[in-house]
Amino acid sequence: MPLPPTHGTTESTSGPSRRTVLATMAAALPASGLLALGSSPASAADALPGGGDLGPNVLVFDPSTPGIQGTLDEIFRKQESAQFDTGRYALLFKPGTYNGLNAQIGFYTSIAGLGLSPDDTSFNGDVTVDAGWFNGNATQNFWRSAENLALTPVSGTNRWAVAQAAPFRRMHIRGGLNLAPDGYGWASGGYIADSRIDGEVGPYSQQQWYTRDSSVGGWTNAVWNMVFSGVEGAPAQSFPDPPYTTLDTTPVSREKPFLYLDGADYKVFCPEKRTNARGTTWGSGTPRGESLPLSQFYVAKPDAGAATLNAALDQGLHLLLTPGVYHLDAPIEVKNPNTVVLGLGYATLIPDNGATAVKVADVDGVRLAGFLIDAGTVNSATLLEVGPDGASADHSANPTTVQDVFVRIGGAGPGKATTSIVVNSNHAIIDHTWVWRADHGAGTGWETNRADYGVIVNGDNVLATGLFVEHFNKYDVQWNGENGKTIFFQNEKAYDAPDQASIQNGDVKGWAAYKVADSVTTHEGWGLGSYCNYTADPGIRQDHGFEAPVKPGVTFHGLLVVSLGGMGQYEHVINGIGAATSGSDTVPSTVVSFP
Repeated sequence: MPLPPTHGTTESTSGPSRRTVLATMAAALPASGLLALGSSPASAADALPGGGDLGPNVLVFDPSTPGIQGTLDEIFRKQESAQFDTGRYALLFKPGTYNGLNAQIGFYTSIAGLGLSPDDTSFNGDVTVDAGWFNGNATQNFWRSAENLALTPVSGTNRWAVAQAAPFRRMHIRGGLNLAPDGYGWASGGYIADSRIDGEVGPYSQQQWYTRDSSVGGWTNAVWNMVFSGVEGAPAQSFPDPPYTTLDTTPVSREKPFLYLDGADYKVFCPEKRTNARGTTWGSGTPRGESLPLSQFYVAKPDAGAATLNAALDQGLHLLLTPGVYHLDAPIEVKNPNTVVLGLGYATLIPDNGATAVKVADVDGVRLAGFLIDAGTVNSATLLEVGPDGASADHSANPTTVQDVFVRIGGAGPGKATTSIVVNSNHAIIDHTWVWRADHGAGTGWETNRADYGVIVNGDNVLATGLFVEHFNKYDVQWNGENGKTIFFQNEKAYDAPDQASIQNGDVKGWAAYKVADSVTTHEGWGLGSYCNYTADPGIRQDHGFEAPVKPGVTFHGLLVVSLGGMGQYEHVINGIGAATSGSDTVPSTVVSFP
């Protein structure tokens, strides 16, 4: 059922009624210092208590904690270049003021404040991402995040030079924000939501960026594709010169749930849904939403298998996935409405035997957030299924949200999946995902990490805000549902296609990056880009990046295709419309509106 209306922060009124007696008896989590690993999870046959400690890779600081900078530096040394390693860390800061810190953030590291508002946890210092490990190139600065902090940068400008899967949420920058590496080398990001930047944002070399429901003091420039929705201070609509696509509001949004401290007690805050949203959810009184005590969560450790996780869900508990790598021999099955599955520190799920990693029933209000799914060595038909095949319920009042959930096929090792994400439920919101068939790392090759489809949407009225999908063997996105909407899309076609024949799609040269099914009558998209970089055969021709039926209800705004240095070419932008890419340069070919 839908969440009850709330004014300010409330405890759940519906959740405890479906909790077990043991869950309600769980002791509160201690809110102090570096947390130690607890006992092994109970067997799946036992009733499981809610609450629990957060494990050894969640580090909790307060302003009096000694040696904070040294600890931050140690974690960064481990994670700076650990692109495909197994280390996972969450750095959590209690409310208060921290002076003189520079938290450099490496791979699989999340930093967050533990206040209800970002201004509760203030750094007179920086939270920094740069690219020294990769010779000043930030295009592989993946899988890291910053959330729920206020920063007063030492230089006046904070540096956050990231690529995909690096969300910047619920942040307050009392100064400027630089999104490029030192020296303005290559950068390819990125995503900001529910944040306030008092000064100017400088993307500089950033190829593309999406900012949602935020406030900025200014925006300096653009390269290929900058998209804004619900952003106070955003530049005016001007695509393609400069390439700003600007919507005054976001049609529907509901911010990501987050862990916070209420006195000495850990809770998870679930912000409420907004329609026609603009600006941040915080800063003008108590945030609106629902507050869930940790006693209503099974706090999972990486040795918990699917049976244990499902037993907790069946008992009515939510899941908090602490940092680490979880191997699954069966899907995690979310059957109850309003269930939260929240990961810390890029908790990673790997289905080992061809299973789907996560399945969500056709129920209201499920929130999936903050974790990574890695394909296993045995091919999975799907990795994430939102709603079963044939899902038909109306979830408009209380949709399922998928936020900062990232999918990877290959890179960390061999992996295969026919389809990464399938969305069957109506009204679902995909808010920031990067779905990536690896083009580098271990276990990569046209058939080695075979993955035909990135995202398939069958549900109606599905909204995607911040959709990054790359390198799939066939369609990167295939949209079959009615009245779908996408605000911002970033794509690269598969680098490793061996030749023209390998990507032939009937009479069409190449599979579109974003395909709207011929049967669809209503669909709309804003700020969508596709790039080709056919390194195995630079002679490959791609008919178009986008393919859609020509119908009055199917419209796009701000489309572009780019050939990365002449490695393959697009002949059109969408269907047979739009000029071919120009040859050896990286000047986009654009279509302002379709049809």
